Amino acid sequence: MAALRRGTAYFSFVRNSARVLFSSRKPAVSKLGKWTNVVYTGVASLAVGAGLCAVPFKQVEPLSHDTLIRRAASLVTDSSSTFLSQATLALIDTITEYSKAVHTLIALQKRYLASLGKLTPAEEDSIWQVIIGQRAKVNDRREDCRHFESVWFTAVKLCETAAEAAYTSGADHASVTARTNIEVAQSQVEAAQKISLDADKKLAETKVMEVERMAQHAASLENNDEEEVPEAYLRED
Repeated sequence: MAALRRGTAYFSFVRNSARVLFSSRKPAVSKLGKWTNVVYTGVASLAVGAGLCAVPFKQVEPLSHDTLIRRAASLVTDSSSTFLSQATLALIDTITEYSKAVHTLIALQKRYLASLGKLTPAEEDSIWQVIIGQRAKVNDRREDCRHFESVWFTAVKLCETAAEAAYTSGADHASVTARTNIEVAQSQVEAAQKISLDADKKLAETKVMEVERMAQHAASLENNDEEEVPEAYLRED
């Protein structure tokens, strides 16, 4: 009898539980539908995100040692070419200024020589002061030329070394460009130096002319002095 009562109580519990479950079936399904929608939405978002993340990105392959060396050699040739360009410009400008100073000195000396015997002592002293100042300017410009010429030679050697390094590393284009820059710089400097040498030549000719004219002027003064001496004696008599 006790077993029968326990069985009856068990079935009653099951029946009541089933009634509760079936009576709340619709709300549960409704809530489940809401959660299902949320889950589907999340899954869809994850799917879209996964699709975006799945787009393959092109990875940069590691560069070889040869490639890195060629790039470095190209940078060296660019830097050395810039150095050479600046040194060439400075040297050409300095040579030009030196040539101008020399021609100015030549003009002053010729003007003085043409005026020998026609100037007062004050005028002669004034023009000599100008000539001396111009000679000092010529010397300063000559020193500037020597300085920048030394810098330019260093730039040429550096550019030649860079061109050789580029050629050895396989950067043929950079090597050819550097050697072309050297040739252009050398031709430009040679053209400026020709003008400078021509100015120096004319200055030397003017100095020779100055020596000759000064000697002639001194000789004429002596002759005048010798001619005036007898006249003085005659006046005394």
